[in-house]
Amino acid sequence: MYEPIRKPSSRGSVHTTMAGTPSDFPHRSREEELDIQLAAHLAALLAVTDELRAAAPSADLDSAATRLAQQVTRLRGGRTPVRSTLAAGPADPGPAVLHERAHALAGRALLVAASRADTAAAILAAQRMDAHAAALVENKELSTAG
Repeated sequence: MYEPIRKPSSRGSVHTTMAGTPSDFPHRSREEELDIQLAAHLAALLAVTDELRAAAPSADLDSAATRLAQQVTRLRGGRTPVRSTLAAGPADPGPAVLHERAHALAGRALLVAASRADTAAAILAAQRMDAHAAALVENKELSTAG
C-alpha cells in the first residue's frame, strides 16, 4: 500500500509541513486567538444591541453599546468597531428575537472572556446576559397578559 520510508527525515520530526520551517507561515498564540474570538463575539453583540436601540431606544442599551464598543476597541488594539446606523424597519425581527440573539452572543462572549481571564469583558457579558434574560421574561409576561 504505502512505500516504506528509506531514510530518516533530515528535519528530525514527523510534524513538519510542506511549507518547510515552522516560521514560513504566521502563528498566533492561544491568547491572540482568544482575543480575536472575544472581540468578534462582542462586536456581534454590539450589532444586535444597535438593532435593539433602533427598535426601542433606552438609556440602558445606549450605555451597553458604549461599553461594548470600548471593549471591542481595546481588544482590537485601538481599532473602533463599525457601528450600525440603520433605523428599525418593518422587516426587522421583533425585540424578543433580538434579545434571544443578544443573550446567546453574550453567553459566548462570557465563555471566551472567562477562558482568557478577562474580568472586565466577563462582567460586561454577564451583565448583558442578565439584561437580555430579564427582557425576555418581561416580553413573555406581556404576551401572556395581553
